[in-house]
Amino acid sequence: MAEGGGGWDARPMLAAERGGFIDRHGLWDNQQWAAAGQIRRVIDELGLELIRFSFADQHGILHGKTLTRSSIPGALRDGVTAPSSLLLKDSSGRSVMPVFTPDAEPGFAGAGDVVLVPDPTTFRVLPWAEKTGWVLCDLRFPTGAPVPYCTRSILREQLGRLERSGYDMTVGVELEFHVFKDGRQNRGGQLLLEEGLDEYDEVVQLLQRGLRSLDLPLRSIELEFGAGQLEITLQAAPAAEAADHVTLLRSAIRQMCRRQGHHATFMSRPAGTASASTGWHLHQSLRERATGRAAFEPGADETLMSSTARHWLGGLLKHAPAAAAFATPTVNGYKRYLPFSLAPDRVLWGADNKGAMVRAVSGRLENRSGEPAANPYLYVASQVISGLDGLIKALDPGPPTESPYATDAVLLPQSLGEAITALEADPVFAEALGQKTIDWYGRIKRDEFARYLAHVSDWEQREYFDLF
Repeated sequence: MAEGGGGWDARPMLAAERGGFIDRHGLWDNQQWAAAGQIRRVIDELGLELIRFSFADQHGILHGKTLTRSSIPGALRDGVTAPSSLLLKDSSGRSVMPVFTPDAEPGFAGAGDVVLVPDPTTFRVLPWAEKTGWVLCDLRFPTGAPVPYCTRSILREQLGRLERSGYDMTVGVELEFHVFKDGRQNRGGQLLLEEGLDEYDEVVQLLQRGLRSLDLPLRSIELEFGAGQLEITLQAAPAAEAADHVTLLRSAIRQMCRRQGHHATFMSRPAGTASASTGWHLHQSLRERATGRAAFEPGADETLMSSTARHWLGGLLKHAPAAAAFATPTVNGYKRYLPFSLAPDRVLWGADNKGAMVRAVSGRLENRSGEPAANPYLYVASQVISGLDGLIKALDPGPPTESPYATDAVLLPQSLGEAITALEADPVFAEALGQKTIDWYGRIKRDEFARYLAHVSDWEQREYFDLF
């Protein structure tokens, strides 16, 4: 610790290392400077040889570079560069916005670099990769300016709006996925069947050891209905941390399973699993910053939830069609919205009702509309945007439903294309994220949907080839 001009400053750096990109643009707080020093200590003590510098793209997929031990001090000083065009690609990896033409967006022309700025507080030692560490990064332009399409930054901006309104958000995660042994699908099972889970004990033990080693707040590993369908639940955490946890969790599960000859997928509805689509149930609650009081807990004269929770819920329902573009951002995910399937298909809420889009229980709301492939930062941000508008406008969610699949109510979007149209038509999302960000995301996802519509499916071939 060395005393700086503005007070105590935790910057464990040699004098020769000061003045780098991160220091010059003031991109770290004291906690991050201290964590950077701890990274270098851990590298030395454990003899780490490689560090992965990663960021989550628009799809929530990790990209980045792996640096050798000798390069780490420079990366902690100046960040790591990567092509900006990574932020302009659809799910196939194809750039859908101009890069090498005069109409390319400033900052992205010529696939020029962006800077991956590591967040030292996210550093982990990977238990499955020998002498390898990992750190999550934010994105900046070489000028130091924020990159508008950095999804981790987008979430922090929306949480900042919530903080200025007097609240902090807590998120709980229930994330479902499929694991296929040796690439093969196993038979389906009964929900929470102990012997069924025991068939996957090798995978369960593997995940338990690995996820605990990563300091992820693992709460449970459960068996769902489908072939190799599992669910991971995490302890509730501050919203930004919870999104980081999911980003690391998904990548860790896939990598650990692959090394043992299994395939883990967070695709919502893989072929052959029609009766057991996977979802991401996102639990959310607020806490008053001034008092620390749980803002969703009902008062003495309230039942089930507080007025704050009701208004937040009203926002979630009003903006559900637009938020679906972030909660369910793949073509495949919309095939999960089926009646009587423990997945919602209508914009409704219920009191402890697992068929409704939002399930209300004492002290929290559970949005059940998301898919496990969703970008964690954009999914959580969509809840903040929707809920905060509900608070501002005191929106009323109406009475709870007792018939979530029979009630005459607004349907959730039936396709990715419908969801993008709803997003583009919602002025609250445009105001919160900026029209430029809406246009960027909409263009990428419309390209993905257009490629799907152009594909000749097996169903079409079977249905029409011999008939006509």
